[in-house]
Amino acid sequence: MAYWLFKTEPSECSIDDFANAPDTPIVWEGVRNYQARNMLRDGVKSGDKVFIYHSSCKLIGVAGITRVVRSAYPDPSQFNSASIYFDSKSSTDNPRWIAVDLIFERKLPAIISLDKLKSSAKLSGLPVVQKGSRLSVMPVNEAQWQTIMQLV
Repeated sequence: MAYWLFKTEPSECSIDDFANAPDTPIVWEGVRNYQARNMLRDGVKSGDKVFIYHSSCKLIGVAGITRVVRSAYPDPSQFNSASIYFDSKSSTDNPRWIAVDLIFERKLPAIISLDKLKSSAKLSGLPVVQKGSRLSVMPVNEAQWQTIMQLV
């Protein structure tokens, strides 16, 4: 099992969306960065744990935990012309983008803020605390996962 941090704007998909449908997998779609896509495709596997990190909002930080229940498959939104994630250059024969399905594990009692993450020396290597890190999918090693869980 591996650990990940997925960044999302809560207005688009929040930990509350997962909590409100605890037994229903949610498609993690719309990743349109090749490096993040490659991590979804090559690294993220069923059973992996994922921190849901709220960004571009008032309370930025780790909000909860989900689990991967379906690993890499073609992101259906890339084929939907009505979707904001539509990609006219993608085809069913040669899809460009990847989705995974996540299911709710737990909501944290409070958001673990970016400032709190940055204040831990043990998390200095965590991509989300590094300047210029903008990827929406990033790995978290086991020691970093445990450190974040201790901040709860």
